Amino acid sequence: MGGKKFGVLLCAEDSDFVKKMYGGYLGFLSKCWRRKARLGTSTAWPAASFPRMTRLLTLLTKLDSLKKKVLGICFGHQILSRALGGKSGRAITGWDIGIRTVHLSSSSKAFSSLKIPALLSIYEIHRDEVWELPPKAELIAWSEKTGVEMFKYGDHIMGIQGHPEYTKDILLNLIDHLVKLDYILESETEELKAKVLAREPDREVWRRLCLNFLKGDL
Repeated sequence: MGGKKFGVLLCAEDSDFVKKMYGGYLGFLSKCWRRKARLGTSTAWPAASFPRMTRLLTLLTKLDSLKKKVLGICFGHQILSRALGGKSGRAITGWDIGIRTVHLSSSSKAFSSLKIPALLSIYEIHRDEVWELPPKAELIAWSEKTGVEMFKYGDHIMGIQGHPEYTKDILLNLIDHLVKLDYILESETEELKAKVLAREPDREVWRRLCLNFLKGDL
């Protein structure tokens, strides 16, 4: 078969909900995005001394040296920053859960080929963030909550803090999961879910943006 192929690297196990509804994240991504490469998400920030973290950082450094296309999402966004010389860690403002409006940089050449709005809505569920960009990285999006929502490194690496791939049902299930893990209070869930149900993210625009990047058109 012709065409480009992209690998999927998940840094967390498939949830029972995603397995039941979509056959796992690989099946879910295949259905909603067709083709993409992705770094997965994690609810915890692993220490850099952990063997798995060290191997992951080494892998990302290698992919950078080979100029391979890499799209990092959530934890993938954060660990890419670290691998390239930036800094990431716990967000001072705490968890960001729900729909966030992201400001795209008007000065960036990254979006010049795409006719997309300057403001895009995206699902977010994270309590870590990029503190400092890697040298030579370009900030291409931010929000009122998070200073680095997106960055680009050369033409081959891009990070997104939010979840352009998530659906409403996945995010609602994750909120319940965070309560079970004692990451958030049960009393917070009603308000969080109400915000999720109130409006839709710009999933189709994000899908097009990500696929254009992976195909080399961004």
